[in-house]
Amino acid sequence: MTSRAAGVPLQVSYVHTARIEIHTFEAVTLTDKQFLTGAQSGISSRIGGELRLPSGTARIPAVILVHGSGGIGANVVRWAHLLNEMGVAAFLLDCFTGRQIMETITDQSRLSSLTMIADAYRSLELLSTHPRIDRSRIAVMGFSKGGFAALYSSLIRFQRLHGPSGVEFDSYIAFYPSCTTTYIEDELVSDKPIRLFHGTADDYVSIEPCRSYFERLRRLGKDIQLNEYPGARHVFDNPLYSPPLFLADALTTNHCPRLERPLGEIVMLQTGEPFSWSDSCVMRGATVGFDPHATAEATASLMAFLHERFRLRHQLQT
Repeated sequence: MTSRAAGVPLQVSYVHTARIEIHTFEAVTLTDKQFLTGAQSGISSRIGGELRLPSGTARIPAVILVHGSGGIGANVVRWAHLLNEMGVAAFLLDCFTGRQIMETITDQSRLSSLTMIADAYRSLELLSTHPRIDRSRIAVMGFSKGGFAALYSSLIRFQRLHGPSGVEFDSYIAFYPSCTTTYIEDELVSDKPIRLFHGTADDYVSIEPCRSYFERLRRLGKDIQLNEYPGARHVFDNPLYSPPLFLADALTTNHCPRLERPLGEIVMLQTGEPFSWSDSCVMRGATVGFDPHATAEATASLMAFLHERFRLRHQLQT
């Protein structure tokens, strides 16, 4: 299936993946407070991911793909194939399996989204030493819970607390992330590009807080863009969610604006009380749904961005 308007494939060929490598590394599972205060002594786990390489021997750029609350899904795999078609390596980071987690859709307390930022940093550290990867051209791209990780890994404060030494992501790409928490110094972000992709009909993770965060960063002159897709739902780039699917047990925090206070305390913005996943503002029930038009538009936009950003010599496929 191909979008005639955008001229980009919604389904892609698998023949461009020449090699698959499995890599594991030590990771630490942190609470929100531990992450925010720079603690390094959480629960140790060994997690990993799948590195998919296109053909050739030259050093190439790479994108670390960070999954959402359901784990690595069809949308993540689709993006990996598209990246390989462009001559870009894809690292499908698995934050769940090594921690004995199946999903966090029904219980987000199983793994802090902030811990997934630390996982992304460890993946960057790993790929920066790979003989096929150009360490100066490694981007992070995440989806929902992973989109949060991709977006907020751009914070200079978080990089100083948990990031690797001597290497930084080339760009930060977030699909339908949550932006409901205001962090200390969250306007001090990398000067590298930040790109957001979000549907206006998303009832799982509302676009509104991301609009506000985008405006704050835009006013500061940061290289940030928010791509909005009218009528698109959550996980609009997953072809398996056609027709849309209602997830009755999915936790949502659209009505829980939060704020970080000193010493790593996350409190409710309106009351100042510590946030808990049992708070009355936490709701259940949300819809995920594929949107072919939004997917085609986002694909065209992102492929063009990466083509320019990574200085790829070959032409985009149409």
